[in-house]
Amino acid sequence: MTGDPRLARLSINHKTVEGWPMPDFVDGVAAAGLSALGTWREPVAEYGLERSAKLIRDAGLRVTSHCRGGFLTATDPAARAAALEDNRRAIDETATLGAESLVMVVGGLPAGSRDLLGARERVAEALAELAPYAGERGVRLSLEALHPMYCADRAVLSTLAQALDLAAPFPSAQVGVVVDTFHLWWDPEVWRSIARAGDRIASFQVCDFLMPIPADALMARGHMGDGVIDFPPFVAAVEAAGWTGAVEVEIFNADVWAQPKAEVVETVKQRFLDVVLADAVVPDGVLPDGVPA
Repeated sequence: MTGDPRLARLSINHKTVEGWPMPDFVDGVAAAGLSALGTWREPVAEYGLERSAKLIRDAGLRVTSHCRGGFLTATDPAARAAALEDNRRAIDETATLGAESLVMVVGGLPAGSRDLLGARERVAEALAELAPYAGERGVRLSLEALHPMYCADRAVLSTLAQALDLAAPFPSAQVGVVVDTFHLWWDPEVWRSIARAGDRIASFQVCDFLMPIPADALMARGHMGDGVIDFPPFVAAVEAAGWTGAVEVEIFNADVWAQPKAEVVETVKQRFLDVVLADAVVPDGVLPDGVPA
């Protein structure tokens, strides 16, 4: 399996092996015969931005995504200014790491608010400030629509179509979208949205959706094949839309995090080959060239 050429497409997000210090994470990904990883801001900051970038480069790895920017829905002027400044720092980090995109989790409703439309408008206003800044630094912002159960507290974008609408005013080199199976598997319009996305796809992330949903819904992610998601149609759809980049595995799950990290990576590799890359066709409703029927 280690020499399987299909593994060149696999990227391991740092959250999948939560608690692995940056040097061990980089060494572990390289030792597993992989070529890509996804970073998070906190471990990078703990080890040092420049040190992390050098560590990754010296290991011959590439960064498929840096996570995360966003949380742009505050109404208080001081809080909004602070959020914009933090996002500029995240953009600068992404440039230093040479990451392919900065994942944007846009934020939920401010405390006490029920103004969902207003929150989305504030995200659009913030993007108008951040997108040019990102473009000047060669960074692509990747808007991530989250499952609707996170709408109030994490992301007022719940569908890929909403993310595409928000990205539309900006050049695709500045603002793209994330296709994340965990968040989008339920959406009956997802195939049309993926086809519509085309070169807006900036990141393709996978993990499974576990049932029953745990008390902490953030931990409802699992290894591919352990939940309810049919992965091959997603692979077929993003490829039909033109995506040739990495498939990044991002798992939030306390049981997975408690396992030996190298064993987690090996499980991810096996599930990637056996479950994600199984034979599939483009789903009904999307033509083979990726154009909505």
